[in-house]
Amino acid sequence: MIDDLQEEYDPQERVNEFYKLESEFWKHKRLEQMSKAEWEALCDGCGKCCLNKIEIKGKVYFTNAYCRFLDCKSCLCKIYDHRFEIVKDCRDINLEAVREKPRWLPKTCAYWLLDNGYDLPSWHPLITKQAASVKEAQMSLSGRNLINETKVKDYENYIVDWQDL
Repeated sequence: MIDDLQEEYDPQERVNEFYKLESEFWKHKRLEQMSKAEWEALCDGCGKCCLNKIEIKGKVYFTNAYCRFLDCKSCLCKIYDHRFEIVKDCRDINLEAVREKPRWLPKTCAYWLLDNGYDLPSWHPLITKQAASVKEAQMSLSGRNLINETKVKDYENYIVDWQDL
């Protein structure tokens, strides 16, 4: 059944939809004011939120273990429309998640950046209009040493300290 739900997404097709949005909407709208389409467009498609994390003594640590439904080539979820039904601990990237302490979103996350008064990075697809700009800037999970979560027993052995997390 899960195989029937898995889809391949073309990251550039997703970015091509940005042309329908108001230009530079993120510069004059707070996260609370954004439409669903604008909110979705903020996601740069890096895949980092799909890394498993562990909390130890109030600090969140990223691991290089990724959700089994992450397509490591496109860095997009293969079951995006059904993720909450299938993956019980999949987190919705909503305002509450963006503001949660300790921070579990990567420091390059557009939601976190904008909510904390920063601008989008120059490599963000809303700026470049190219999905590949995230990979080219080495800000996606593409090309990194990753392990599927189904092969992990002890997440403590997979903690990573990448600069962009």
